[in-house]
Amino acid sequence: MSRKFTKMDIEIFDKLAPEARGNLVSPEGGHHFPFILRPVSHKFAESSEDFRERLERLNPEELDYLVGLALDEIEDIRSLDEDRDEFIAVVAEKISPERAKEIKDHLGII
Repeated sequence: MSRKFTKMDIEIFDKLAPEARGNLVSPEGGHHFPFILRPVSHKFAESSEDFRERLERLNPEELDYLVGLALDEIEDIRSLDEDRDEFIAVVAEKISPERAKEIKDHLGII
């Protein structure tokens, strides 16, 4: 079952991947992306630095919204590989180290 994106999801996706122009459909499979961060990480960002720069476009409220989705297992951050560390670092800087720790605890990262 595909995820139904909210207006907020689409606004965040557009900030993170403006080159996609609101197209939440995978060009390869023609299906809707089930997540926001994974396609940004795997399809649009050219490097971990690029992924981080994209995340830094978000305001603290938008970033915290994604944290909440991740903690509720609606947004996938486990498969971000090295970009997961960038996500956690940006959360620590823009929201709080405590919120970043919540993500680490959730993922079982020491």
